[in-house]
Amino acid sequence: MTGNLHSWIGRKRRIADEMATPLVRRMAALTDRADVALDRGAPVPNHWLSILFDDAAPQSQLGPDGHPAKGDFLPPVPLPRRMLGGRRVTYHAPPRVGDTLERETEIAAITPKVGRSGAMIFLLLRHTITGPNGLVAVEEQDIAYLEAKRNAPAPKEAPAVVPNAAWREPWAPDPVMLFRFSALAFNGHRIHYDADYARDVEGYPALVVNGSVSTLFLFEAALRHTPGAQVRRYDARTMQPVFCGRRATLCGDPPDAEGRSTLWVEDEAGAMALRIGATITP
Repeated sequence: MTGNLHSWIGRKRRIADEMATPLVRRMAALTDRADVALDRGAPVPNHWLSILFDDAAPQSQLGPDGHPAKGDFLPPVPLPRRMLGGRRVTYHAPPRVGDTLERETEIAAITPKVGRSGAMIFLLLRHTITGPNGLVAVEEQDIAYLEAKRNAPAPKEAPAVVPNAAWREPWAPDPVMLFRFSALAFNGHRIHYDADYARDVEGYPALVVNGSVSTLFLFEAALRHTPGAQVRRYDARTMQPVFCGRRATLCGDPPDAEGRSTLWVEDEAGAMALRIGATITP
């Protein structure tokens, strides 16, 4: 199934974007931040880079799920569903208001697997982001492609062991939050705003909270517990979806002497849905 896909490994694409004032202002509104300066040249929280570098594919080139159709830059993976399985990011310098940034994306690997819900193909994307003063960040993303939802339920995986949290904050992602983030990032993936599609086509019980939204609000909570710090690097793994309108909890441990901490999101049943190992320092 992946024989012809391996020729896509090594392909690269460059895209430029600007950390424009309106984007920073809207992100501050979404996260209830009043402490982020909007002056040109002011530093922006590292982890806010997630709002940049949208695909902005023409409307005529979108697939039925709202993503750009496969076969242009992304390979024509013969599986219909996709999700972000994990990411690893290292920040080298803060983006600044008004900076023009460039991202080079490389298809680094394509790996078939069989999971509890059937066949899967993992696509590893490596992003290198540069700005006026050099390297800003390096990110690797694991994109999981999945089979169509089957009528028979997938066998349940044992829940991840949840550690004791030093702090916990209730979190209630709602449709307005998902809409505002998707609009800000120009993310057309329908599972995040089209409840009928998410339920009837992809088999989810409700809207799926973007992994980037869960990561964003988890870091915002962590930074409230470490004032004056910045996220320097992190390794995130999606364990299971978080659903809109259902209770969730943002959890974490304080950084150790080197700034390392474990952060996670618990779903309404108390199971770990997203786990992040992060380095957070001043």
